Amino acid sequence: MARQFEGGRLVIASHNPGKVAEIRELLAPLGADAVSAGELGLPEPDETGRTFIENAELKALASARGANLPALADDSGLAVHGLGGDPGIYSARWAGPGRDFGLAMKKVEEALGENPDRTAHFACALALAWPDGHAETVEGAVHGTLVFPPRGERGFGYDPIFVPDGQGETFGEADPDWKHSVSHRADAFRKLTARCFGNMP
Repeated sequence: MARQFEGGRLVIASHNPGKVAEIRELLAPLGADAVSAGELGLPEPDETGRTFIENAELKALASARGANLPALADDSGLAVHGLGGDPGIYSARWAGPGRDFGLAMKKVEEALGENPDRTAHFACALALAWPDGHAETVEGAVHGTLVFPPRGERGFGYDPIFVPDGQGETFGEADPDWKHSVSHRADAFRKLTARCFGNMP
């Protein structure tokens, strides 16, 4: 039986403003009083996991113990099929220390070269952890195709090069509310809500 979130304060274990805003929006209907790890001055742990799930759990546990509150962490990234799944868990690192995703998208384009396989998926692992070390994890995905040059100013990260299956716009061009309803994070969040927030309004 999965452990249930009982309401009250919840730490979003992230220092990324775009990610915090998106998660806060997903949490809003669940009655959680969300505060970010950045707002609490918690340090960012080294992401030493080999999978999205391992990294999400590591970050959630660090924030849960640091704040003595339940904490929710996301580890997500772009898996490019023509690159064997890269950049994958290293998606943020491809953007360099300055988090320059224009540079990261250029790296993806250069790495693909003439490879005709432009399919990719965004993956998102969510971990909800408690200070006693217990954690619940889920994973979501959204599949699509990459386009170059990047299109659109909305979203963040690799959104401007990703067109979800069946659509004509990139996540960088799409309406944010629509994107939030179909994204890898939304898919993972639906699973986590069913698992751990079943007793919430």
